Amino acid sequence: MNVSLNDELERAAEHALATVETGSSVSGVLATEPRPDVRLFVCSVDGADGTRGWLAVRVDGAVVTTRPDLRAAVSIAALCEVAADSAGGGDLDGLIASLADLREREAPEGIEDAEEAARALRDVIGEPPQLSTPERLDEIGAATRRLEQELDPGGSSPFAAALKAAQGAVSELQREVEAGYLVDLT
Repeated sequence: MNVSLNDELERAAEHALATVETGSSVSGVLATEPRPDVRLFVCSVDGADGTRGWLAVRVDGAVVTTRPDLRAAVSIAALCEVAADSAGGGDLDGLIASLADLREREAPEGIEDAEEAARALRDVIGEPPQLSTPERLDEIGAATRRLEQELDPGGSSPFAAALKAAQGAVSELQREVEAGYLVDLT
C-alpha cells in the first residue's frame, strides 16, 4: 500500500497527540528524512495553556528521545525550508514572468536557457508538503546554481550566501525545539 505524505503527516500528528496532555493541538508537522530510511516528523504542539512545545515521532509513532536524531531532523527541515524560500530570489513565479517579459521586449541571448532553468527550479521545489532530505537540499542547490549561472555566469551565489546566513537561525531553532521538547532527551 502506497501511503501519501499527507497521510503520513496526519498520522504523525495523531501519534504526537497521543503522547501529549489533553487539550493540546498539533499546529504543524514537518516531514524529514535526515538519513536514508530514517523518517522523522517534527511536530509543533500548542498546549492547552497556550505554550508551544515540540515533539518528534517516527513513522511507527515512537517518540524521538535522542538529541542527535532530533537535531538532525530539525536541521534538515530548516535548511530545506530556507533553500526553497530563497531559491531564485524567493519569487520564482515573478522571476519567470520577468524573464518572459524580457524575452518578449529585448530577446537577449540565452534568455530561453534562463527561463528553462527557472522553470526547472520551480519543478524541483514543487508544492508543499515536501519531505526534507539532504538529497532534496542538494537538488534545490544544484537547480538554483544552474539558474544563477544562466543569469550571471561569473557572479557569486546569492543562494549560497542565504544558506550560510541562515546557519544561526537553524541553530536557534534547534535550541528552541530542544528547550520546548515535551519529553526528556538523551
